[in-house]
Amino acid sequence: MINVTLNKKASTPMNVLCIGCHSDDIEIGCGGTVLRLAQLYPGSKFHWVVLSAIGTREAEARRGANLFVSSDCLEGPILKDFKDSFMPFVGAEIKGVFEEMKRSVSPDLILTHNRKDAHQDHRLVAELTWNTFRDHLILEYEIPKYDGDLGQPGLYVPLPTDLCQKKVDYLMDVFASQRSKRWFQESTFMGLMRIRGMECNSPSGYAEAFYCRKLVL
Repeated sequence: MINVTLNKKASTPMNVLCIGCHSDDIEIGCGGTVLRLAQLYPGSKFHWVVLSAIGTREAEARRGANLFVSSDCLEGPILKDFKDSFMPFVGAEIKGVFEEMKRSVSPDLILTHNRKDAHQDHRLVAELTWNTFRDHLILEYEIPKYDGDLGQPGLYVPLPTDLCQKKVDYLMDVFASQRSKRWFQESTFMGLMRIRGMECNSPSGYAEAFYCRKLVL
């Protein structure tokens, strides 16, 4: 386990690339960490990319990005219209999007999906992230779901309680299209952060967790 405790403001802003398959993935998987990084690294830039934002979900994705990141720090959001659950069948087209990203940004940190996620879209995006950005720090976030694919993460970001509540409030407010799903509840998101907080002995009792394949100290 690597315990990353962010507790001091840094003088150098960060360049962060946030990648999500669907409109709420970034916010669910690493929304608290995004809020915390914005606090601790003033002036950081967050490049926000969502690959499937269609119809109502496009508006939700745009609003979510603008709530989690202030307008002066937000690059994008870049919103694409790839069909939900069909991404492995158009992988070459999505790879093209990744190559465009690589030409436009060289991030200090990339937040993306977990390669062992049960959702086929998520797995593809995780692999394309690594395939495209081969010399960058990549952290893979987790998303709770019916499939029950939560694993044993190795990197934790402790979060203040107020940021956890802000994350959940934003989720429940923005993503109205998802509220009919039985798992999309405040207790789900707070519960997972509480479990991860317990695992890393977070001072607040809450944390987000990530899978890190490669880390250079």
